[in-house]
Amino acid sequence: MIWSIAAAATAGVILRPFAWPDFIWAVAGAALLVALRLLPASDALAGVMKGTDVYLFLIGMMLLSELARQEGVFDWVAAGAARMAKGSATRLFTLVFAVGTLVTIFLSNDATAVVLTPAVAAVVKTARAEKPLPYLFICALIANAASFVLPMSNPANLVIYGNHMPPLLQWLPRYALPSVLSILATYVVLRWTQHSTLRQTISADIAVPGLSTAGTIAAFGIAATAMVLLASSGFDIQLGLPTFLAGLVTALLVLTRSKSGAMDVVRSMSWGVLPLVAGLFVLVESLEKTGVTARLAGLLQHAVQSSATLAAWGSGVVLAIGCNLVNNLPAGLVAGRVVDMVHVPDPVRRAVLIGVDLGPNLSVTGSLATILWLAALRREGHHVSTWAFLKLGALVMPPALLLAIAGAFVFG
Repeated sequence: MIWSIAAAATAGVILRPFAWPDFIWAVAGAALLVALRLLPASDALAGVMKGTDVYLFLIGMMLLSELARQEGVFDWVAAGAARMAKGSATRLFTLVFAVGTLVTIFLSNDATAVVLTPAVAAVVKTARAEKPLPYLFICALIANAASFVLPMSNPANLVIYGNHMPPLLQWLPRYALPSVLSILATYVVLRWTQHSTLRQTISADIAVPGLSTAGTIAAFGIAATAMVLLASSGFDIQLGLPTFLAGLVTALLVLTRSKSGAMDVVRSMSWGVLPLVAGLFVLVESLEKTGVTARLAGLLQHAVQSSATLAAWGSGVVLAIGCNLVNNLPAGLVAGRVVDMVHVPDPVRRAVLIGVDLGPNLSVTGSLATILWLAALRREGHHVSTWAFLKLGALVMPPALLLAIAGAFVFG
């Protein structure tokens, strides 16, 4: 029954029957487990509390992203990139890719999907691009491809490492080369697949909107938050509370000069992501009761004892594919518990994280960021079918994944 409820809840999160928000299905599954006494309420609460650092991180990042959106920071950056393109569709492609990479690194992949996508859609419309999809695909694919440059680039990183997050000076050498390979491979293959559409002409007459005082404060707040998180990582401090406090301080400063009120910001934030993550934590907690994580840990331990190298490759590839079947949040939660139980060699954990972060570039169901990107596209009047994304993802994701996992073996 636990397996059936968990599977149904996960399917609801991915497929969203009746167009109900994804968090409803995760919360309903968790509530049903408790109501049927398949999981004690105390264990469900313990599962929810395990996500405290993730909740604080998400709230802080959502706050920063929403402030930047309302004050036009992303529109200003995207329009500036379009102005620099000087009428070249290819140059605009590269500039949007660079902006998406920076936003993902310092604001997380969800911010790229939710906030940068509408800004890019507005820019390509202003530039009168007849075929805007190459630029919009960037927002989805770079959101995952650059999501392990830094610990804060993807909430899944916090889930996989939990309380054992490496300090920044250890993280960077471990993931710098895999990240560079992932980003470059994604750029090369995506540009190759879109080369015919990038022959289009775009307008060089792009008006760059002015940045208000509140917008300038928001931009500086984002930069300061990035520095705070880098320092926190350097001193091996969990990222949730620093992110939350940085977002709160930035909000207080911005709102002193903004035309928007505090409630405008609060109402616009995607609060549904919090119960979604909490529900998934409870579902994973229930799966542990069935012994599935212990069984997977045993299989992983046997694989590591046979060959740590093969175990790393196998784990990374299997997780990359599996994320597209069950979404990378529950997959990452289970994977994080499993690697903690086994105490795997570090290259194996790196491959696991790369698989969870990068694998979702295969399909629209792979990650929360891609699902949010798809929703943002629909709001802007664009449509990308599941099959169209899969055909593109099947070309873009595998080389990036294989190169990134290979790069994970270079350090230590």
